[in-house]
This record gives sequence, C-alpha cells and structure tokens, in this order.
Amino acid sequence: MKKNGAQVFLECLLKEGVDTIFGFPGGAVLPVYDALFDSPLRHILVRHEQGAVHMADGYARATGRPGVVLVTSGPGATNTVTGIATAYMDSIPLVVFTGQVPTALIGNDAFQEADIVGITRPCTKHNYLVKDIKDLQRIIKEAFYIAMTGRPGPVLVDLPKDVLTAPCELKYPDKVELDSYQPNYKGHPGQIKKAIDFILSSKRPVVYAGGGVILANAADELKAFSTRLGIPTTTTLMGLGGFPGTHPLFMGMLGMHGTYCANMAVMNTDCLIAIGARFDDRVTGKIDEFAPYAGIVHVDIDPTSISKNVRVDIPIVGDVKNVLKDLLKAISAQGAKDFKGNTKEWHSQIDSWNSTHALSYKNDPKGKIKPQYVVEKLYELTKGDAIITTEVGQNQMWAAQFFKYDRPRTFISSGGLGTMGFGFPAAIGAQIAFPDKTVIDIAGDGSLQMNIQELATAVQYKLPVKVAILNNMVLGMVRQWQEFFYNKRYSHTCISVAPDFVKLAEAYGAAGLRAKTPGEVEGVIKEALSIKGKPVLMDFRVDPAEDVYPMVPAGQPLNKMLLV
Repeated sequence: MKKNGAQVFLECLLKEGVDTIFGFPGGAVLPVYDALFDSPLRHILVRHEQGAVHMADGYARATGRPGVVLVTSGPGATNTVTGIATAYMDSIPLVVFTGQVPTALIGNDAFQEADIVGITRPCTKHNYLVKDIKDLQRIIKEAFYIAMTGRPGPVLVDLPKDVLTAPCELKYPDKVELDSYQPNYKGHPGQIKKAIDFILSSKRPVVYAGGGVILANAADELKAFSTRLGIPTTTTLMGLGGFPGTHPLFMGMLGMHGTYCANMAVMNTDCLIAIGARFDDRVTGKIDEFAPYAGIVHVDIDPTSISKNVRVDIPIVGDVKNVLKDLLKAISAQGAKDFKGNTKEWHSQIDSWNSTHALSYKNDPKGKIKPQYVVEKLYELTKGDAIITTEVGQNQMWAAQFFKYDRPRTFISSGGLGTMGFGFPAAIGAQIAFPDKTVIDIAGDGSLQMNIQELATAVQYKLPVKVAILNNMVLGMVRQWQEFFYNKRYSHTCISVAPDFVKLAEAYGAAGLRAKTPGEVEGVIKEALSIKGKPVLMDFRVDPAEDVYPMVPAGQPLNKMLLV
C-alpha cells in the first residue's frame, strides 16, 4: 500500500535521526499533523511560530544536531522569519518546513498564501519549494545535508498541501550529490606551514576564537593548541565556552563589552590567530585601527569570510577541527621548545592588564541589587554546571562577563542579529534536549515579554527552565546609550508598566519568586534550583542605573574603552 507525502515526510525525518519537531498546526499542514498522530516523533506544541524556531535553535546549539520546525502557510510561515534570520546570522543548523497552498493555487493570492521562499531567500543558507511529490525525498535529504555541512545554517522547505496528500513510496536517498556545493574541510598544507612559521616567530601572539570552534566541535583541539604554545586566548560572544573560562590563558571576551585585558592584547599583538571567527563589527571596533601591529592568520570553513571585513595575511580555508589538528602536528614536527620562553614578557604584560582593570562593579549589600551580583550568584550556586541562555541587551553582556563557561554549548545567545525574545524559547529547546540539566535564561524584563507566551509551552511539557529576570524596568542597553551619547534624554525606554512576574508565573501554572534586596538573592536562587517539573520565574529588582562596562563607543578602536 502506498503512503501519502505526509507519511513519507515523517519517515524521512526519522531516517535523518530527528527525534523532536517544534511546531504549530494549520490547514496547509493538516496532512502531516494527521500522520503525526501515529508517529514516534515527539512534537512540541508552541504558542507562536517565532517561539518554535527559537526553540529549535536552542536545541541545535545545545546538541549540535539540526533543529526541526513545522508550521503552516501564510502567517504561520512569515512568523518564522525572525527566528530563521537569527539562526542564519549565527550559523545554526535548522530545517524549517512550512505549509503552502496547493500548487495550482500558488500565485493566485489564495487564503493563507505567502511567498515564503522569496521572503526568506536573504536569510537562509538555501530554500526549496517542492512542486512534485517525486522531488520530496531528495529535497529533504539535501536540506539536512546543506544545513549541517560546511558553514552550517538554516534551510527552508515549502510544502504545498497537494504534495503532502499525493501517493508516494518511501525511497529515501542514501547520499547527496550537489556539484555546485563542495565544502572544503582540509586546510592547505602550504598555508598551515606558513602559519606555524609565522606564529613561532612572534613575540606577542593572541588566539581569537569564535563560534566556529563550537560549531566544529573543536574545543578540545583549541585548548590543546593554545596550551601547547602558551598563547593567551580570547573569544567572541559566540565563542564563549569554546575555551575554558577558568583557564589561566583565558583573557575573557573580546569587543565592545569585552575585557580590558583582551582588548588591549589584540591592540598590541604582533600575531593574531583568528579561528572560526568572522571579524564582526562588535568585535573589531574601528576596523582600520584593529590589531594595528599584527600579522593575521585566519582559519575558517567559509571562504567568503576571509578578508571580508579585515584583511588577513595567512588565510586557511578548512574545517576548524581538522586545521587545528594539522597545526598541532606541524608544531610537533617543527618543535617549539623556545617559544614559551620568548613570550614571557608578553605574559607579564597580559597579567598586568588583567590585574589593573579586571571586570568589577560596586556592590552595596544594603543598597539595590546589582545585576552582576545575581549572575555571580547563579554561577556560584550552580558551580558553573548549567546551560545558560540569554535575551539581548545588558542582561546578555552581564551573563557573558560574570558567568564562567568551561564547556562548549553551555552559553546560548543571539549574537549576530541580537534578537530580543530569543533566550526563553531557546532555553525551552535546550531543556527538551537535556531534561536532566539545569537550564537558566538570564533575561531582561523587556526581552522576556516578547515571547512570554511560551511559558505555557514550558508548563505543558513540565520543563524546569529557570528564568532570572534582571528587572530594571527600562530597556537597559538602549537607556545606557541614551545616557552616554544622547545627553540623558531617555526617550521611550521606561517600561515600568509591566506585569507582576510572580503573579504572571502563577497564572500560567509556573512558580514565581522575587528578590528586592541583595540579601534575598541567594535564597531565591536556591529555592528556584530546588523546584522540579515546572518553570520558575525569578524577579530580581535590580538597580536601573547600572551600566555595562567596559564599553567601546561605536566607531572607536578597542583601546578607547569607557571603564567603571
């Protein structure tokens, strides 16, 4: 007996190793939802399609496997765009399946029709409209392959309703053959030798690692490389956890809100080794004054990232994990006995910068709660054994600065797009992937409200996600810019009209806790960590005047930091 397209579609997902779909039903995908009734696939019913994509994104970042989304046509599809763009900017592997009106109605302005292929073309790695049932299985195979290989990213597959109801036999392809898409995984041996020669001749080397280290599962190789040569190491926001945050060689995060030590090191290095990073503007500051004394080695799997923003001297195109292995072999073959000795003065300078301007804040036990104190307490009470997601803004930067990440895939945040409302659904996705781990969303009161409806999803699936709301009743990062650069004209950044988060949590069937003084912070966190089987909102009433430091003003070089 032949199956229909919807049934075969689900069989294809199982063959790809998919265990979870995040979705929301509608008319165009009803054939799939009917088939799901008898499928072993786990489906997470969200409350908004944007939340579904962020959940799949959080799942993908936490596991390294592709996140899968299923939504209906029209508004169901268009509601996914922000989540897709978020994943695209951070190179996260997703496969998003959208319903579409029957093929005969495409272009007729049919009910709930939208050209989602056209809409998402700029923010997907690739996308497809399946016009014939004969192409369905090939396209699904290609979608997962493209999402996960090379530089990862989101792929969208648009499924007309008549394709889902058409008769079909299961003949899933064993492999993908795409002549126009051949990612290069091995670095050129000549370039690797050049890089090693240059690195070993340097006196002030720095490793600058990005999210590509985590995407390539290359954290062990990065640690081995940095420690073998004793090279001080910094990461981008997306690279946090790619190198142990408690390691003596780690200088902290680089960039606009990076540490004084990391920023000064990059501004004075003579050899910058960029690994899986793309020289984002939030990292470089003023580009023509970035790393002015450095020769730059750049390792990345995406050739279009090489010299895109900053000119580099020794490009190596290849998979970060493979290239680091080859670099380590070259070091062993060439020998580097005297290298650490040659960089002693550099290490002394790094130590001096670190001790002179370490990350700090002024805490007053009898005053208002400092948001940094909350993050430090979360780290202390979890012993760092947690998956941290963040919203976007001040909360994100404090989470990056004051929580130490020793393992990859434990810091999950929207880097490139800076999507408010990302952290909470991403935390749900991570918790679904790892039901026994502690998952905490460090949130702002502004960002959290953008996808607060997903609290119902967390309650429905009994997910013990913890949300630490750094509640300052303002749009904190925008207010900070207004304070520094707009003469304290606080235009439309006060959000004091807001729900009582404790009552809101209880209304959803979650737990709500509040701390108004520094002395109450530890007790609230301990109680939240003890609660099982349902989400917890922790409402920390923090100082609304607190700012994120250091801060490099836009358009300035990294050594022009505003300090506490």
